[in-house]
Amino acid sequence: MTDVISVRFNNRGKLYFFGPGSLAVKKGMNVIVETAKGVEYGQCVLGNHSVSDNAVVNPLRPVIRIATEADAATAAAGRQKEKEAFDFCLKKIADFKLDMKLVDVEYGFDGNKILFFFTSDGRVDFRELVKVLAGEYRTRIELRQIGVRDEAKMLGGLGICGREFCCSKFLGDFHPVSIKMAKTQGLSLNPTKISGTCGRLMCCLKYEETAYEDLVKKAPKSDAFVETPSGKGTVVNVNLLRGNAKVRLEDGIDTTLKTFSFDELEVLGGKGRRAEYIAAKAEGKLEEAGFKVTPPPAFLSAPRPEPASRQERGFDANNKNAAKQERKPYNDPKKASAAKETEHKPKSGEKQGKTQRPEGQKNKKNYYKRYRGGRGKK
Repeated sequence: MTDVISVRFNNRGKLYFFGPGSLAVKKGMNVIVETAKGVEYGQCVLGNHSVSDNAVVNPLRPVIRIATEADAATAAAGRQKEKEAFDFCLKKIADFKLDMKLVDVEYGFDGNKILFFFTSDGRVDFRELVKVLAGEYRTRIELRQIGVRDEAKMLGGLGICGREFCCSKFLGDFHPVSIKMAKTQGLSLNPTKISGTCGRLMCCLKYEETAYEDLVKKAPKSDAFVETPSGKGTVVNVNLLRGNAKVRLEDGIDTTLKTFSFDELEVLGGKGRRAEYIAAKAEGKLEEAGFKVTPPPAFLSAPRPEPASRQERGFDANNKNAAKQERKPYNDPKKASAAKETEHKPKSGEKQGKTQRPEGQKNKKNYYKRYRGGRGKK
């Protein structure tokens, strides 16, 4: 085990291990450390702790000292110089009409080197630009071409998940990500949905790849012919996270989709095996074809009870009239409406509102024509 502290530079990206020596460095302290680029100013993210020897990249560089107020002022002045150098370099790139995009500028803590990071689709001849920058700042100038993922890491931002970019927040090195990972996880292969802001496949596809590979080993494939507790069927849909699959049953009384866990399914084969099963079932040779015959449900194999006789149902064959009286009256809608009309028909010599037949009028045809809307009685 090795005693180290974790330091981050420019408040982004990877954590680096440094040997604290006899210093007790706490989280949040600023420190001056020795790096491959020279002396740098960084922030301690994790204080004194021990890690395995395999996790440390030798040689382990030491912590020079805990940063003072003067060091903090020097770092602040360097950040101001970075902004000025960025604007000056942008202007010169436009003057020389170079096909390059300036991303970031890093000013060395000791002031002996300035790093300019840029992106470009191809090679760029920036020799004249280096001469102008060196003449302006009188120090060592280095232009470094980076990729789009490094650009996203330096600039930072929010991903489609609503959180900060993994590369700028905690991710150390970029791992290779392939389209096969998206297929394994059952994601849409639409590039706009599985690509990050940088335009490359999202780094988070790598995180759960191992877990999905273990689930795929246990899960049946789509269109597989399987044996279930309810009979044989074909897998229609597989849900890896829930550990179940939807199966369309081939036999039995229920041919709808049913859901079973992976442990309840036994894979018999693919589409070819299903065709063999259908042919063997039609010929009645399931056992000869190597298929296990599923017994029918108990309620289907049970004998049906005999219907009750007329005497057991209380029917008296000798008293037919009594049986007719017990029956419910037959309600005919046509007869009911006819009875209703006859009930409200005006009678002779009886007053019934406006439809009363006037005295002395004997012609029924004229009566209906006048008071019943012209419907004469034939």
